Amino acid sequence: MQFYRNLQPIKALTFDLDDTLYDNRPVIVRAEQAMYDWLAEYHPCSYTLTRQDWMGLKQHIAMADPMLKHDVTLWRYELIKIGLMQLGYRLADAEKAAHHGLEVVLAVRNNVNVPAETHRVLSELAQRVPLLAITNGNVDADKIGLGQYFSRVLVAGRDGLAKPAPDLFAQAAALLGLPAEYILHVGDHLVTDVGGAKKNGFQACWYNDQLRQLHSEPRSRLLPDIEISQLAPLLTLVS
Repeated sequence: MQFYRNLQPIKALTFDLDDTLYDNRPVIVRAEQAMYDWLAEYHPCSYTLTRQDWMGLKQHIAMADPMLKHDVTLWRYELIKIGLMQLGYRLADAEKAAHHGLEVVLAVRNNVNVPAETHRVLSELAQRVPLLAITNGNVDADKIGLGQYFSRVLVAGRDGLAKPAPDLFAQAAALLGLPAEYILHVGDHLVTDVGGAKKNGFQACWYNDQLRQLHSEPRSRLLPDIEISQLAPLLTLVS
């Protein structure tokens, strides 16, 4: 654990989910593959679109409607719907298919291997201070066994604009009933988590299990208060 500033008393913690409490990278790879497998099985006409075509379409529709980046579930739905409409589907048929495809993707998305250490640390922390989760993703915290530790899970899209926007941080502070400076936000992303926390008055803990060097990170704009490579040291910060 590395300290960059003296900490204020920590009266609550907020956590990012993806790539902080579990490794989300293989999950996303599997979820993407599930979409392509589903398209191939149920909508074989989609073979005319390559993965690069789908990725290009995903970026194109986000440029047309930037708010989609704040709701990744809706973004995925729109991707499938618009992609199928470009292949000649009627709107109603494309919408029905998109709902089905989204269910398939989310089922894989919520098949997450949460480390036993994550459960141990969160269980102990939850007995000491209030915990709340703030995520830009669309994992279901209850389905992956983490919802039990949090008084609330705030999700971008459903609950407001994605981090680093103020929406979710402001709601978290209000729900916890605490001044922001007494809340420590823990997350892996230097912009959305560290930057978002600091811009919104929270203390920031950078979760760096990849052992990256802060001084060489191009996205590092705001210094975290502390840096950890494992979750267990958080137990030493709260009594």
